[in-house]
Amino acid sequence: MRADLRPVEDPTDERLADYVSLTDVALRSRHEPAKGLYIAESSTVLGRALAAGHRPRSVLLAPRWLPDLERMLAAVPGDDAVPVYVAAEDVLEAITGFHVHRGALAAMHRPPLVPAADLLADPSVRRVAVLEDVVDHTNVGAAFRSAAALGVDAVLVTPRCADPLYRRSVRVSMGTVFQVPWTRIDPWPGGIDDLRAAGFVTAALALRDDAVTLDELAADPPDRLALVLGAEGDGLKAATIAQADVVVRIPMASGVDSLNVAAAAAVAFWATRA
Repeated sequence: MRADLRPVEDPTDERLADYVSLTDVALRSRHEPAKGLYIAESSTVLGRALAAGHRPRSVLLAPRWLPDLERMLAAVPGDDAVPVYVAAEDVLEAITGFHVHRGALAAMHRPPLVPAADLLADPSVRRVAVLEDVVDHTNVGAAFRSAAALGVDAVLVTPRCADPLYRRSVRVSMGTVFQVPWTRIDPWPGGIDDLRAAGFVTAALALRDDAVTLDELAADPPDRLALVLGAEGDGLKAATIAQADVVVRIPMASGVDSLNVAAAAAVAFWATRA
């Protein structure tokens, strides 16, 4: 793969439409999936995306990052030419809406999502995380990073969960969203039936008087386990808790009632690791 260099001086250049207003979350959340793209921010993230087999539609960067990009592209087999827009840093800021200081921005083609049933049918998938309506992109990215680090085999996200491929999610995950298989599970919580049919015990993390402790679950873990984590603030839906096979709580000290969902995910993944 090689770079097709295209200098840019005008921030209103129509060729740069993929990169306009990157800080507008509502706009980007509609715009990117509809166009089948996501934005990879930083050389590290772009490198991991390329290593995962994702294909760039174009790249936008300042001249000082060009040597790093050319090395990364050269390591990808093939002679495909990638449009690389090179602009001064003030022009980059005018295009994107923020100071670009992490290297390249790349508009990447989204890979198709596999059906949840196909993912769950894989016998190597023994432990999955389900993120129910987690709307903060930072928490989604942090949960994916913990999933990758602590050996979770796959992540399922519900229809209302934030996009794991949104720029902030990808950045916070340090590109690990490309390493952990994931897809959307829909409908939800009806999808619990699909998990059960695939042999998974569904463990809902919630504050309930009848909940078992995470220590108890980890002491005798099921062969296939789905850990379900809920939205910031309200936690899991009552319907989800009612349909789960078991309700689990993380023991707390010092009068603290709960953890942030990303922190809770890390604790649960660590405690139930193989």
